[in-house]
Amino acid sequence: MAPDPSGFGQGRGGVSLDFAGLRPGLIALAREAATEILRIYARDFDVRAKADRTPVTEADERAEAIILAGLAKLAPGVAAVAEEAVARGAVEWPAVPPREFFLVDPLDGTREFVERSDNFAVNIGLVVDGRPVLGVVLHPVSGVAWSGGTGLGAIRTEKNGTENPIRARGKPADGMVVVTSKSHSSGAESAYCDGMAVKEHRKVGSAAKFGLVAEGTADLYPRLGPTSEWDTAAGEALLVASGGHVEKLDGTPLVYGKQGFRNPDFVARGAW
Repeated sequence: MAPDPSGFGQGRGGVSLDFAGLRPGLIALAREAATEILRIYARDFDVRAKADRTPVTEADERAEAIILAGLAKLAPGVAAVAEEAVARGAVEWPAVPPREFFLVDPLDGTREFVERSDNFAVNIGLVVDGRPVLGVVLHPVSGVAWSGGTGLGAIRTEKNGTENPIRARGKPADGMVVVTSKSHSSGAESAYCDGMAVKEHRKVGSAAKFGLVAEGTADLYPRLGPTSEWDTAAGEALLVASGGHVEKLDGTPLVYGKQGFRNPDFVARGAW
């Protein structure tokens, strides 16, 4: 595989990034990508199958190009791993990953996009030393962006730019709101919740589930099935910044920058 032009494996030699200064730029970049996604969403578009039989559209590819070009300006020299570049074999990931790199899912929830269910998102996450430290998840249809990072807390930004701090909530006494994947949930996730006090179960597409837990409108997101690191990095960063948690089933943290970029099963939860 040839190296991707966005700078894989280069790193920055341990130079610290300004998370607070970077966050507005990432939100703006996600909005720019969302504008292009919605432009394509409003008309007919072709759907193709990737090697793993998952769908891809021109919206995925155009949004990815916008984000990669923007990241190269916002954080020169920082590698950027993007889903479609990996899928087309344009990435040669080093055995020892760079200390800092972005993980990008330009259109998280392509199946929902194709089905026109409105349940899709733009994900941009920053990883340092194998852990997500800054993330933006933007829901194009509503214009809502959730973002958060180490030392920053988490905020919800409306389409008009209004910002409000958000916090994950503790386990509610009257039962939890559980969110699971709209297209990929399984009986295993329902079984995981057996014996728990659950008052509502919602099916939600994309990493917007992390945003709902981060803002305290949901409490638990179990994912017992395949995901990739670009599906979760942005969401984990914002959820942890809100006081929530993301863990493997054995209680240990997810690790980012692995060969193949595949995640194990995990659970995302509120502040409990």
